[in-house]
Order: sequence, then structure tokens, then C-alpha cells
Amino acid sequence: MIKVSETAKKKVVQLMTEDGYNAVTDYVRVGVKSGGCSGLSYDLKFDKDQIDGDKVFEDNGVKIIIDKKSFLYLIGTTLEYSGGLNGTGFVFNNPNANRTCGCGESFSL
Repeated sequence: MIKVSETAKKKVVQLMTEDGYNAVTDYVRVGVKSGGCSGLSYDLKFDKDQIDGDKVFEDNGVKIIIDKKSFLYLIGTTLEYSGGLNGTGFVFNNPNANRTCGCGESFSL
């Protein structure tokens, strides 16, 4: 399961609305792909549809879908949003990551 912080929820709802998605019925698709300076990088986008094999979760009013390959990498992750001086954007606090890069957008196990 992925948890969603209150600040991330507010930003997700805002961005989904701006992009023409409905935060009540549509999803945040979270995944992992090869790349980034640590080997794996996070992928986050909005989606209206589920695909066979997707895992579906809801936390803090946000519906999340994860493909089954990415699921094992993301168990226990918390999605947060940072708007501080070090940059703005979504942050994945992943307890499974052994190493992350300085920007926080990639990791390795």
C-alpha cells in the first residue's frame, strides 16, 4: 500500500482538476521504471482507467493504481509533496530504497 500525506493530497487534487481529471473517480498511477542516476526512477501520472493486473489502493481520499511489476518496489511508500526552498515536487519516501540520488527521483534496492 502507498500512503498519501495531506500536502500531497491537496496538490494531487489541484493538479488533477487543472488537467481535467476528477480526483473522486480518477486515479494517480504510480510506477517504477529503469533509469535515473541510482538505477530506478519513479513515475507518476493521472489515469482514468485500470489495466488488468493493477493493484488499486485508496489513502487519504486519493485513488492510486500500481502495475504489478512496480508494486513490490513501492510497498510501504509514502507520497509527499515538498514546496520548500530545496525545490518543489512530489517526494517518495520509500522504506525499500537502499540508496537514493540527491534529487530524490531515483533509487536502488
